[in-house]
Amino acid sequence: MKKLFLFLAMASLAVVVADAAEQDTVNRCAAIISQFQQMPEKAIPRDVLRRAKGLAIMSVVKAGFIFSAKGGQGVVIARTPRGWSGPSFIATGGGGWGLQAGAQVTDFVMVLNNDAAVRAFSRGGNVTIGVDVSAAAGPVGRTAAGAVMPTAAVYTYSRSKGLFVGVSLEGAVIGTQRQSNFNYYGGPVRADSILSGVTKAPPGAAPLRRALGP
Repeated sequence: MKKLFLFLAMASLAVVVADAAEQDTVNRCAAIISQFQQMPEKAIPRDVLRRAKGLAIMSVVKAGFIFSAKGGQGVVIARTPRGWSGPSFIATGGGGWGLQAGAQVTDFVMVLNNDAAVRAFSRGGNVTIGVDVSAAAGPVGRTAAGAVMPTAAVYTYSRSKGLFVGVSLEGAVIGTQRQSNFNYYGGPVRADSILSGVTKAPPGAAPLRRALGP
């Protein structure tokens, strides 16, 4: 019975994820960045963004009753000598069980603080948060001390809509979506080629790159 409920929950989330076209995902990620920058008390400090080597941006849906499933899509983008790279598509998913009920959509922004974090997302495979890259909750607020050096390879920020207890990306496995990259760039392309700037960003990525600033 447990496996049946988990399968049904994950199947329903898979439909939600599949419905999101690549350009819709990019547009949503641009909107997420804009929303985070408009939260005065919990905004990502400008110094943190200026120092960032890259960002991973995702919306994750978690739903269930006793048995739960979560799934989400997003993009990772890196800073290059010529400005921001194009987006490389990522996704996460999983299930669980316990005393939990409800549904929640959580927007995540992961600030990649060093080149090693960008390389982890450039491999074209899976990245486990807290294992492949160290992670910590990022400083917030426009007045946060900008001189403080990063304490982790990745700073995580989240914004939730709905009711669900205990949302966290710690231990989450995030994988490169090769088919989405293929669809968006019109052919086979590697994640490291995208994030290094070797592969030119499509025009549709302009709103996201503008939202991130210089």
